[in-house]
Amino acid sequence: MLRIHGIPRSRAFRCIWAAEEAGQAYEIIPVDHRTDVRTPEFRAVNPNGKIPVLVDGDLTLFESLAINLHIAGKAGAPLLPGGDDHARTLQWALWAVTEAEPQATLWSYNTVSRPPAERDPALAAAGAEGLRARLAVLEAQLNGRDFLLGGGFTIADCNLAGVLYSPWFNKFPMDDLPRVAAWLTRCLERPAALRARALREA
Repeated sequence: MLRIHGIPRSRAFRCIWAAEEAGQAYEIIPVDHRTDVRTPEFRAVNPNGKIPVLVDGDLTLFESLAINLHIAGKAGAPLLPGGDDHARTLQWALWAVTEAEPQATLWSYNTVSRPPAERDPALAAAGAEGLRARLAVLEAQLNGRDFLLGGGFTIADCNLAGVLYSPWFNKFPMDDLPRVAAWLTRCLERPAALRARALREA
């Protein structure tokens, strides 16, 4: 059984969703991201002191999208395709964390996540501008496609949509990005995503 250390209202949500898509049994080991991650016991699992962490038998993994690639690998195709689409899956995972996530986080922190007194409108605006530029790339990629790789849903969609969950949930303006908006809804309203979201949004 997969053991996912974290809480659903964190990046662990992405891993819970991946496990649901893969049909893998999992257990959530509650770890609070503010206090529990500082303990020596948790640092022995992840020296970075962050969640999520996956323990799968003798394997321990941190970094949510690496965890998801491992989970998808256990299921195989179509969740994790082979050939050129495998390389494209890795491309979109790296794009998600290097291009989309920093901008999405900057916007979310300064719009909805932090207490109002701690939000910086200038940073929120910068995050929105940066995120919109990245989503324009995604909008073009989705031309004529229901999913990122052009066929069915894969872990590439799960990874990127998981990164973009907060802007989607918190109504980031996407009126001029209809393909992105439709794709996110298509991904995040899948049965497996709804099961994971029920834990996160409880």
